[in-house]
Amino acid sequence: MTATATLGGGCFWCLEAALRQLDGVASVVSGYAGGHVEKPDYRSVCDGDTGHAEVVEIRFDPAVIDYRTLLEAFFAIHDPTTPNRQGNDVGTQYRSVIFTHDAEQERTARALIAELDAARVWPAPIVTEVLPAPRFWPAEEYHQDYLARNPAQAYCQAVVAPKAAKLRQKFASRLKRGPP
Repeated sequence: MTATATLGGGCFWCLEAALRQLDGVASVVSGYAGGHVEKPDYRSVCDGDTGHAEVVEIRFDPAVIDYRTLLEAFFAIHDPTTPNRQGNDVGTQYRSVIFTHDAEQERTARALIAELDAARVWPAPIVTEVLPAPRFWPAEEYHQDYLARNPAQAYCQAVVAPKAAKLRQKFASRLKRGPP
């Protein structure tokens, strides 16, 4: 049995490359959610015309990795305190957002955010939105598994690969065995 999580935390290439390494994650698809345009495409999302966020849709086995652990990994690899920005990626499409698929996911997300804020993990409050999951639109095929397909690309070397490495370091005991 698999469950679904939909998360946005900056560039979807970063989230996909990092989270796919976790044991229990069956698939990670880059895409768009939360906007007002049917069938969004990369150019229109990047232009900020659609209201969509770059997100990943994750299928996972809750018997192997629970939703809270998935969210802990999500928070470990992006800055949830900067509205509409991750590093040099600026715009509403890069907002930090958790699109929940049921009431339990919403409770878990809100509780974890409250715990992280209370622990002052970051110097500023978390601004991550927690919203009901809207329709997910898969991104164009060339965005899928982007780091593996483009390891020499400058953005991958400077931004994507370090986030994947950060997850490997912080969640070493939760990684899949063998190549990601």
